[in-house]
Amino acid sequence: MTGTRGSIHLKTVKKDTLTVVGDLPSPGWWNGDTVRKIDNGYEFCMAADLAYRAGLPKLTVRNVSFDALVAGKAQDFDMALAEISITDERRKVVDFSAPYFASNIGVLVRSGSKATQDNIADLRLGVKQGTTGADFVRDKLRPKKAPKVFAGDVELQAAVQAGQIDAALTDVAIVLGKAQDSGGKFKVIGQYDTGESYGALYPKDSANAAALDGAIEEMKKDGTLGKLASAYLTRAFGGDPESIPVWSTK
Repeated sequence: MTGTRGSIHLKTVKKDTLTVVGDLPSPGWWNGDTVRKIDNGYEFCMAADLAYRAGLPKLTVRNVSFDALVAGKAQDFDMALAEISITDERRKVVDFSAPYFASNIGVLVRSGSKATQDNIADLRLGVKQGTTGADFVRDKLRPKKAPKVFAGDVELQAAVQAGQIDAALTDVAIVLGKAQDSGGKFKVIGQYDTGESYGALYPKDSANAAALDGAIEEMKKDGTLGKLASAYLTRAFGGDPESIPVWSTK
């Protein structure tokens, strides 16, 4: 833990507990085969550190679908950490912290794929429901065939593996982790610069927003988040995200 225990005060949904929800697990961010077995990762440790700074002895982690999170349908939680891109549309139903991680859209394919920047719009593409990746494919990439929409990362990855789709497009920070865990079955061949960033998601008009924002900003300044990225994301990505070629939609 870093920072000072009890340096912020939170009014939590459950006494003495910080309740954090997300679309779990997620390599590098929430590591573990099941929600109960998650014990490390960038966002897991970020949540644990926030609980420590709030002087809370307990951290509860709960799985919620990504679509429900960004639609403002999740209930009884203090914050969500799930690699959630900040958008004006989502701000209509939820609130966000200041950005804590920049993210682009990555292209995940099977090893040996012939997909390229030039032919990507001709292929069978897959996206995750409710994500900015899905919006990007629909509005910017505009493939000839409507992309297939999947409920979560697991289903999206399985569709690539089964050959149901030629490429999966979602956050590069997520697909790099999938490629790293695949034992050489998948690779990330390109990324699109969207200028987006992840933020912690709060219930609309949360009374804890200011305190959590302050703590997150402090974690950026004191190097905590940088250390978590080095410890968990570099290993999960299997390389530097900036080394992935940046593609154009034109």
